[in-house]
Amino acid sequence: QPWCPALFQMSVSQPQSGRGVPCLRCRGTCTGFEPHSWRKICKSCKCSQEDHSLSSDVEDDRKIGRLLSDSKYATLTARVKGGDGVRIYKRNRMIITNPIVSRKDPTFDTITYEWAPPGLTQKLAMQYMELIPKEMQPVAGTDGAYYRRRQLMRQLPLYDQDPSQCRGLAEGELKLMEDFVKKYKAEALGVGEVALPGQGGSGKEEGKPQDKSIAAGKPPESTNGALESAPAGGHYRCETCKQAVPGDCPVVYADRAGYSRLWHPACFVCCRCAEPLVDLIYFWKSGAAWCGRHYCESLWPRCAGCDEIIFSEDYQQAEGMAWHKKHFACLECETLLTGKPFALDKASLLCTTCSKSKRL
Repeated sequence: QPWCPALFQMSVSQPQSGRGVPCLRCRGTCTGFEPHSWRKICKSCKCSQEDHSLSSDVEDDRKIGRLLSDSKYATLTARVKGGDGVRIYKRNRMIITNPIVSRKDPTFDTITYEWAPPGLTQKLAMQYMELIPKEMQPVAGTDGAYYRRRQLMRQLPLYDQDPSQCRGLAEGELKLMEDFVKKYKAEALGVGEVALPGQGGSGKEEGKPQDKSIAAGKPPESTNGALESAPAGGHYRCETCKQAVPGDCPVVYADRAGYSRLWHPACFVCCRCAEPLVDLIYFWKSGAAWCGRHYCESLWPRCAGCDEIIFSEDYQQAEGMAWHKKHFACLECETLLTGKPFALDKASLLCTTCSKSKRL
């Protein structure tokens, strides 16, 4: 699908509020999305933004383009014409056309995958798709495509990378956030690469196939010399499930983990939430792959009120959760609860009055 600059400009100048979009969780009881001034929820039904599936392809591609630009994965982005240096994600769509031969006139059955791993033959890409659960395959118009879009919002919230999208930043915290984003792009952000076992990173390191350096006993530094997963006999094991990987099945490599480690496509998941890493975008820390959400939370607290990262030293804590002081408020009546009695009901913060009326 050709990129349309006019559409892009429209989406820049008029960010979608998504008003009125039905809730996919409430199924009819919600009157449609009603944005809250600072919470990332619907005022009408209290469900999250992603339950209303508010993003569009254009916005998702712009967000991932922004995330990958200024990183070593910028090759997966393209410059937008007339976009003042803005970069967009070159998302790899895959269209499969199968002829239906049962009728007199040949017709074609077309399946569009909204995302597929880049740089593969169609055969290998299809093999990859068949190795992930059917309900997660991003086929246009199916639950799998909705699941992917929801995961893009959940795992890679725009407000974890773009300070202008944050409501919780106080003056003086902007620089902290900018430095944090710059640091994770340089040190942790990665995009998984799909290849056959033993072929990951071929030719990328100093022009030599990576497996030759392994054979010579020189592991990439980042692996701490862990070469068990690529023994001499060519028997490969998945990092997550430790099961053997057949030589003719595509696997996922993470360059920040070194090319001696590999994963089954369905096993390349966040070490914290065990959810598949959307579009193979991962953050590498402590010898494991994390989704963006949980990577950021592992370094700074996240506000349970506005869902943004807290860059202040001064914040409210209760029962293992954190809040910006100005967001420590009742979910129902918005009364500030600092120094007042409160109830926590399934992570929902309520004043005692609203908590009682909920129980009635």
